[in-house]
Amino acid sequence: MTDHFEIVSTAEDAGTRIDKLLSAQLPDISRSALQKLIEDGSVLVDGRAVGKNYKLKNGDTIVVEIPEPQELNVEPQDIPIEIVYEDNSLLVVNKPKGMVVHPAAGNPDGTLVNALLYHCEGRLSSINGVIRPGIVHRIDKYTSGLLMVAKTDKAHNCLAAQIKEHSFTREYNAVCVGRFKDLTGTINEPIGRSKFDRKKMCVTYQNCKEAVTHYEVIEEFGQYSLVKFRLETGRTHQIRVHSAFIGHPVLGDDVYGKPFKGIEGQCLHAKKLGFVHPETGEYMEFDSELPDYFVRILEKLRKG
Repeated sequence: MTDHFEIVSTAEDAGTRIDKLLSAQLPDISRSALQKLIEDGSVLVDGRAVGKNYKLKNGDTIVVEIPEPQELNVEPQDIPIEIVYEDNSLLVVNKPKGMVVHPAAGNPDGTLVNALLYHCEGRLSSINGVIRPGIVHRIDKYTSGLLMVAKTDKAHNCLAAQIKEHSFTREYNAVCVGRFKDLTGTINEPIGRSKFDRKKMCVTYQNCKEAVTHYEVIEEFGQYSLVKFRLETGRTHQIRVHSAFIGHPVLGDDVYGKPFKGIEGQCLHAKKLGFVHPETGEYMEFDSELPDYFVRILEKLRKG
């Protein structure tokens, strides 16, 4: 089965290369992948194939056919994982820093999903397909902390609805660069994919989604701050993008800030997770200790 997209160019699009327009309209697909679709004849303009450098005219009808991707063969692997809570519907996992959540290009195995398939003997929700079974929400490779996993489709749909309705509690601790002018605040800025680097997200007002992050400074030391972030929405890289946008990137974030000697990746931990259980209707909340790497960073900063 293929995904089908139809776009009609406007007067403002006239003269724009087709691959550039498609990159803006379809931000979840890389520009190189879109160019490959154009070369393969999967992109038609008014019913005919064009080259990737075709310049649009006002009123062009663009039809994009995206074939269903070939799924990776994801195997169960006996990888130790910390289970904070588990029942027949779901489990809460404390993911270590450096572990990828699900297989993708460059990370075909050794992921949390491989470990979950082994631990749960394959009993995970199928909503997100074989690559992301049970994964209701994700955290980045270098972000540690609590992650929700659904065992049944019913649980998955219920938890996903809570995230959509902003009733799902997600709190993070982060070390940020600089001292905040306001010790509490809300960052309400839309996030979309960067048109300059398709692997990065950014605050933008085109092809974007609402993004709201609440913060509270817990402790200050020198030119660094320990900050609690609470997500109202859950966009890709939301805390990292928002904190960098206000001039306080997460320590060690080499994508939106700068590397920091002694740690790999950002100093960001998913500390608290709360939700209404899909079967019992009971509100449940879990809190995790800061991991050793995070504690060492705090000790170093406190000493100056």
